[in-house]
This record gives sequence, structure tokens and C-alpha cells, in this order.
Amino acid sequence: MRILITNDDGIFAPGLWTLVRELKNIAQVVVVAPDREQSAIGTAVTLRQPLRVQRVRPLVPEVETYSVEGTPADSVILALGKLVTNKVDLVISGINQGSNLGDDVLISGTVGAAWQGYLRGLPALAISVAVTDSLYLDNGARLTALLAKRIESISLPTNIFLNINIPNLPLAKIKGVKITQLASESHTDTVEEGFDGKREYYWLMRQKVNTDADRKTDIWAIEQGNISITPLHTNPVNKPLPSVLNSLCSNLLQELLKT
Repeated sequence: MRILITNDDGIFAPGLWTLVRELKNIAQVVVVAPDREQSAIGTAVTLRQPLRVQRVRPLVPEVETYSVEGTPADSVILALGKLVTNKVDLVISGINQGSNLGDDVLISGTVGAAWQGYLRGLPALAISVAVTDSLYLDNGARLTALLAKRIESISLPTNIFLNINIPNLPLAKIKGVKITQLASESHTDTVEEGFDGKREYYWLMRQKVNTDADRKTDIWAIEQGNISITPLHTNPVNKPLPSVLNSLCSNLLQELLKT
């Protein structure tokens, strides 16, 4: 199995290399990621300037690694179109330090990168842990490895695209795994004003998520201490069957606790 790994936090982000270290045990891994932090850039693609790529020394030995002067989406497009010459079986974006929930997936660079793999007919996962100072990146890496092995072992349609959010909790305190839908709300819509001595300015800020969210949503699942797995798709025809999702996610937490 060959896995392409990318992110939006930059080529040397700890979440990316925690994920690489775990997945290298089960697959051949190639890393192609932005050369700097690119959060909240969504699905942006560079069209009006050249893209430069540099092969860099990996933080995990013997992993083919490229740094891209571009966006997360650029990184996946370049990887699948030019840099990775052999067949890729799965595209994974993460581990993002900070959640990607509700309508905010539309601006997420993490999700935007995975989207490019999905649009090219590959199974794709976007992985996030719920806070920026995460102490439990290993949980996300081990969960991703379990999902990757399941994707390899079952008869999986290529139209699978999962946005996965993991609460920043010890494994023993995670309550379960929920298949969810996106909440119809954003938590990046608060505007604060400031003054630098010369002119006014504005900050776009994140507000706390709504703890009264619908029980079927990703925001509710995370607020209640569950892992949220949300299938994404471009239109209803591409929506994965419930039986496929159940096969991927059944007893997932129990297996994770055993690792």
C-alpha cells in the first residue's frame, strides 16, 4: 500500500511527522506538503505563478519527502500529477492541530488537500485533533493507521472521503466513534476591532462552538468526547453507502484501545 501524506501546517509540523511515523509501519509513505503554514486557505490552487518543489531531508528516515512553495491543494496535485511516479492507494491530510468542523471545512486547508485526492478517484482522509496545543497526536496517528488497514482490506469504492476529528483526550476518556454530518454553522465568524495608533484594524476570530448542536453533527460529537467521522461528497450520487461506513468504523475505538 502506498500512501500520500500532506497537511496545511507545513512540512515540519509535528502532527504530520507523528502520522508518518505510525503509517510507515504499515505502508510505503510519500510526503508532499507546503513549505510553510497554510491554514484556512481552503481549496486554493496556484495558477498565476510557477510552483517550486524541493526534496528535503525527512524527520523520519527513508521517507520520500518534498516541500512545495504552494498550497495544500497544490501539493496533492503536484504529487499525483508529477512527483509520485508509482500508483498511490490513499491520500491522507493531517494531522491538523485544531479541529475542522461544520461549515469551516470549506476554508480548511487540511480538508482542501484531501479533496484533491478524492477528486482524482482516490480514497481520502482529513485528520484533525481538536485543539492547537494537542497532547494526543498519537491517538490520531494510530486511528488513521487502523482506518488505512481497513481501507486496504475491504472492497472499498473510490468515492470515500472522510473528515475525521478527534477530541484532545486520553484514549480512556474518549466515549465512542460517531458517524456524523457537518453542522450548519461556523465558529470562525467573530470579528474583533483594534487600533494600532494610526488606524483601525480587524481580526477574524474563532468563537467557542455551540454545545447545543444537533446530536447528528460533528460539533456535537466532539463536544461530547467522541471521535467524529464525517463522510464528504461532491453530490448525492457520490455519497458512500451506510454499509461501507459501518464496515470502516465498527469497533474502531475498541481496536484503538488495544494498540
